[in-house]
Parts: sequence; C-alpha cells; structure tokens
Amino acid sequence: MPDKILDAHSSDPVTMGWMEGLPPAPDKRLAWARADHMRFPTHRYAYSRMREFLPTARVSRGTGSIWQLPAALRDDIDAITFKAMDDGRELTWAESLAVNFTDAVLVLHRGTIVYERYLGATRQDTPHIAFSVTKSFVGTLAEMLIGEGRLDPQAPIADLLPEMAGSGFADATLAQVMDMTTALDFSEEYTDPSSGIGAMSNALGLTPRAPGYAGPGDVYAFLPTISKSGGHGERFTYRTCNTEVLGWIVARTEGKRIDQVLSERIWAPLGMEQDADFLIDSTGMPFAGGGLNPVLRDMARFGEAMRCDGYGNGGQIIAREVVAAVKAGGSKAAFAPAGYQWLKDGSYTRQWWIMPGNDGAFSARGIHGQAIYVDPAAEVVIARFGSHPIAANTAFDPTSLPAFRAVAEHLARG
Repeated sequence: MPDKILDAHSSDPVTMGWMEGLPPAPDKRLAWARADHMRFPTHRYAYSRMREFLPTARVSRGTGSIWQLPAALRDDIDAITFKAMDDGRELTWAESLAVNFTDAVLVLHRGTIVYERYLGATRQDTPHIAFSVTKSFVGTLAEMLIGEGRLDPQAPIADLLPEMAGSGFADATLAQVMDMTTALDFSEEYTDPSSGIGAMSNALGLTPRAPGYAGPGDVYAFLPTISKSGGHGERFTYRTCNTEVLGWIVARTEGKRIDQVLSERIWAPLGMEQDADFLIDSTGMPFAGGGLNPVLRDMARFGEAMRCDGYGNGGQIIAREVVAAVKAGGSKAAFAPAGYQWLKDGSYTRQWWIMPGNDGAFSARGIHGQAIYVDPAAEVVIARFGSHPIAANTAFDPTSLPAFRAVAEHLARG
C-alpha cells in the first residue's frame, strides 16, 4: 500500500487501478480476507462493489414503472461558496467534492435534478453502500407499522422479541430503541475492534474474524448478549445495535425478512429504478443498521418522498403522519449530552437526524460520507455517496453540512 498520504485525487480507485486486468496484477487485487473492502484506500473501490466481497440479498424494485425524475442541470452550483465550520476557510461546492472524498452526489430542487456528478468507480447504475443511511429506511418502516396500529411504541422489547428477555434491551420500549435513548453496554467506536460495534461486526461477518474466535456467529445470536448500563430513556447515544433490534421487530411483525418488507413497502411502490443489494449475515438476516446498497438516484427518490410528506411516484406511498413524526424532531434535551460539536441544537428521532439551524432540515447519515439531506423549506434534497478515509461524520461534517446548507439556500433564492 502507498506510504504517502493520499488525497481524493491520488486515491481515486481508477487512478489506483484496483482489480484492473484479466487477471488483475497481484498488487492490484482486493480481497475480503484482508478486509480490503473496509480500509482506505481500497475501500474507495469496494464501496461500489460490495456484493463482490460479502453475501447480499436483493431488494426488488418489482416490475412497475420507474418514478421519472426530470432533469434541468444548472451550471451555477459548482461556484457556490461557503465557510468550513472548523477553520473558517472558504470553499466552493466543487472544491468540497474532493475534500469530502465524494463518490457521487445529486441535488434535487422541487423534484427536478439540478446537479449530478459521479466520480471514481461510481456511476449512475452503480449500487454503493449507504451504511447508516440504511437506518432511516428501517426507522421509516417501523413508524409505518406504528401508524397502522400494528406496533405499540410503548411496548417493551421483551414483549416484541421474547428472545431478548434476558438482554439489556428487555425493559426498553420500542420508542426508546427507535430514538436511540436506550442505556446499553455497547460502544460505537469504529477504530476499536473490541468495541460493541466491533463485536457486532464479528457476528455479522463483515470483516475476517481473529483466529480462534468463539463468539456469536450471527446477529440473532449476538443481540441477546448486550447488557444494560444505566436507565433507558434518559439520553441519546448512537448505537447501531438499536437498529438491528428494530429491523428484527419489523421483520417479525411482517413475517418477512426486512429486505422483502423494504421492497414491498417502499422500493417497488416508489418506482425505484434499480434493485438494491442488502448485506446479510450467515442466517440471511439483512444488516439493518448499515447494509443497504442502492444507486444514488434511488436514495434521492426516498429523500424526495420524505420531503413531500410521503407522496411520490404519483401516490401517497408513506403515510403523511409517518413523515410528520420525523419532521417533528426528537428531544433536544436528550440529544444535547451526546456533545455533537457540529450538530448543536439538533435531535434524533425515528432513526433520522434533525439538523440544527436550517428551518426543519433532516438527514439520513452514514459513515464515510453517505447522506440524504432533506430541506423542506428550500424544497431541496441532496443525496451523496462517499469514501472518506475516516468513518465518523465528525471528520467531514465541517465541510459537508455548510455545503449542503449553502446549496439549499442558493436554490431557495432562485
């Protein structure tokens, strides 16, 4: 691997030549066994090829017509300027694409594509891992079931999943799981292989397990091992294990795996243009917290439906009350102690992030730069794929969030 520090241009997967040649040269071959799909710079190729590294299930778009998105591309967006939140330097939107290691980005204004760029190994028809953007799809499905009276948000998890009766989740409510105000002994430290997320990754089989590993071999077996730490409902703490439990509950309620539920309730009705890939564990359980791989335009379609109060593809696909629950936001008091430097005065609810200081904007967010940014006031949706070297959003929020706001404000002005 290169010794020098690589930027977005020098780490471009096409420039690097990963997996090129018939066969590829030995030093250009990538492998799951080395976790090449989850480390920089090789992940810049792998994020657009995840089904070549891990097993997946198909989220079918069905056989219906595609929800057509009209296009009227603008030539003024690249020049939009903003100031980074960390050091105050001025950047253009065009410059921010490289700064944020962008793989693809699309901007909708009033339902029309006004900007669309594909970089590196990602193209319009390329599924790309969305990581925790997946959570917002799952949270929306759960809220749909609540709205239909099929799930009680105050039900204890042990009542919904008897398998969790001995776990730290047992006396948490469904609402607390959805809003991540559970109190659990689980750390979301991505750089620590012994953290909770590291242990869950081992159960999922996301990366190779250490020799002699004797822990849970699937997510169903892992979730009941998580213990309680503190009192539920007191404060927000971001933990992916919440979404795995939520996905299990949605699947149990529907009697179908979450990939099929997502296909039937959102993917096919919204007229998505391509099937999506969903990473699965050894039991076939989809990785609800971060395993969805859609194409960019389909991410944007979901965001547009949320902007339009659940209306998309010519009909009311998601109940207005479901979207209203998201737009209402979560508890700012519960969110504040988490100390998100760039999200002060924000909140979290139904597996969606509520953005501060932008008149009702909300977002689905994933590690390494995945995002759906919805600004109803500006009538703007931004969908982005990325492959930033650092997983946590704190690494690129200072140059992403003001960029999104600047574009939304510019388009709102006309």
